[in-house]
Amino acid sequence: MLDVLYRDEALVVVNKESGILVHRSLLDRHETRFAMQEVRDQIGAHVYPVHRLDKPTSGALVFALTPEVARRLGEEFAGGRVEKRYLAIVRGVPKWQSLLLDYPLKEEIDLKADQMATLNKPPQEAQTDFLKLGECEIPERVDRYPTSRYSLIEARPRTGRRHQIRRHLRHLGHPIVGDVTYGVGKHNRFFGTRFGIRRLLLACTEISFVHPLTGKVLSVKAPLAEDMRTIMQELGWGAHARS
Repeated sequence: MLDVLYRDEALVVVNKESGILVHRSLLDRHETRFAMQEVRDQIGAHVYPVHRLDKPTSGALVFALTPEVARRLGEEFAGGRVEKRYLAIVRGVPKWQSLLLDYPLKEEIDLKADQMATLNKPPQEAQTDFLKLGECEIPERVDRYPTSRYSLIEARPRTGRRHQIRRHLRHLGHPIVGDVTYGVGKHNRFFGTRFGIRRLLLACTEISFVHPLTGKVLSVKAPLAEDMRTIMQELGWGAHARS
């Protein structure tokens, strides 16, 4: 059962767990859990997805309760008028305290899932604001250095490209811990054996947008999952785990 963070006659916001797909996909035919289906069964009403979170990402996920609301919210997301805040634990310590990364991303296409996709599209505009919230050093060798350093990063994407935050952090040389696609296997395995963490350490902790019926800004916060909250406390970032 997913935690319902907000619900009214127009929409519902839930706290998605890591490892759950938003809806059925040809890429994960073996999966049996889908947020869309679980929310529908929980509230006893049809729901309509208006955006998505990657399967390994946890946090705030919005569903519309009518097709018209879905259309309006979809336009807000597509137009970049929705504010989202993420927390990520990454490898290394950035030299910057804050950064706006403007780095276009080439569209990732899987022809098994989308046989109508257009190939050879030029890179699309992609912008993310990053803020370093904390850093730590663990006295254990994972790669070529005698100690291992990690950082807590806040990310606020201005655009909504596929895997944008994950790809932008990899581009910066600070991949997210637990990212099996864009991360570093040695550090992923270290967190698994040292802390028992075997998931992508990325969570959407807050989402804000103009409510399609009231016209007022709605902001919903999503508490961190227990495993991510615990590892942040162990690394000395407990204050941010509660924010």
